[in-house]
Amino acid sequence: MHRFRLLLFNCIQPEDDTDKHTSVELQKTAYNRSKQARSMSAVVLQVGQCGNQLGLDWWRLITKKSNQHKKRCPFSSRNGELAAVCVDTEPKVLRKIGEFVQNKEIRPSSVIEGKGGRGGNWAYGYHGGRGDGENGLLKHTMEAVRQEAERQDYYGGTVLLHSLSGGTGSGLGSRLCEEIREEFPVGHILTVSVVPHQSGESPLQHYNTLLSLAALHRSADGILLFHNDHVISRAGFQRKSHAGFGAISCGFPQSKLLAMNAHITSCMAGLFLPVKTLTTRSQSLGIEPWELVRSVCPIPTAKLLYTAQASAREMSHWDSLASETLQNLPQLSPDGKPYSSRAVLAVARGNQDNSFIVSNVLQKLRQAHRCVHWNPFPVDYWTDPLNEANVSLSARMLTVCSNHSSVTRLLGHVAQRATEMLSARAYLHWYKCYGIEIEEFQQALNTLSGVIEEYVSQ
Repeated sequence: MHRFRLLLFNCIQPEDDTDKHTSVELQKTAYNRSKQARSMSAVVLQVGQCGNQLGLDWWRLITKKSNQHKKRCPFSSRNGELAAVCVDTEPKVLRKIGEFVQNKEIRPSSVIEGKGGRGGNWAYGYHGGRGDGENGLLKHTMEAVRQEAERQDYYGGTVLLHSLSGGTGSGLGSRLCEEIREEFPVGHILTVSVVPHQSGESPLQHYNTLLSLAALHRSADGILLFHNDHVISRAGFQRKSHAGFGAISCGFPQSKLLAMNAHITSCMAGLFLPVKTLTTRSQSLGIEPWELVRSVCPIPTAKLLYTAQASAREMSHWDSLASETLQNLPQLSPDGKPYSSRAVLAVARGNQDNSFIVSNVLQKLRQAHRCVHWNPFPVDYWTDPLNEANVSLSARMLTVCSNHSSVTRLLGHVAQRATEMLSARAYLHWYKCYGIEIEEFQQALNTLSGVIEEYVSQ
């Protein structure tokens, strides 16, 4: 930055005293613009019931911070307005966004409501109905995204919050990713995608998850996966197994849903909120979501990400927090082959004594994740002296994100169940009436097969 200021000063030297005042003003204007351009803002697009529930928790966390913190946050403008676009085909959850609209933190034009749901059908969510109102939902959402992007000093990309199983979050979310990629080709797209329970949510969930993952693989730069089965256990609840799967029915109490959303939001805060490592003296660079993609997605053909988090109210040793993040990390595939990671990012918040750097955490993570040999720097880390995420009033928080090959287990399960349903031609007419033929299912299966092969071959 100092070099830039020097070059800028040399380029705008006044020719005489009469131009001196004008020259100084030009220097200030150019310097201020350069400072603003360094802040890469992110637009949060929350789609469907799940996406908007997560978005509500996320914005409540953001708005709890001080005004100074909000100005530093890449998810809000300099005036404190939140860079949010909220869309759903049912009004229930969107009504709760009203508290932010009334407080003038989210613009009314950024809340888009459709007429009727999508019946848990990816095809209906992706293509919409035949009426003008259905086509208008996509159009209005894209216009809101454009407006939010234009309001930012520098548009860095979009973070999508959604579910892979429903109709709106999966189908419309996939379509919006494609539209955003076309509209903003140099912007990043990072998704927070909630994976349904292995059984018990919807008879169409395997079709929807298959089509969603294939579409996101084409459009997104990184996909943060949060499995409902895993999240509910990490949120502190026990579950009952049935039908041979570690799953629960969709009828769990509201308290469990709130705890699950809180866990995902806490992981988002651990990864996305500003850290000292990526902050200048004056302000946050706002690049955390995009540096996350750069760190853990070294090649574009493998972008499915695993996240774990541990926190403590006391100044616990970082080694113990690292061990806690590794407790649920899958180690072996069903056929006994060890899983591995292409890259790992560790974010340590509450590192007031700088003890994280001198600890053995990075070596422990590298060994436990079995990092691939071809990546010379497989483990990256960020630190911050304070834990501003502070979701659980913890003094220290360690969030670990890895590009881990255990995702092949999910992909294999989805592909197997979808293939069985396709062989029986189950529910295909529900998709065909909205323009999805069996060939598109086969293309999606081929995409997942290619991703599995990419992870297995590492």
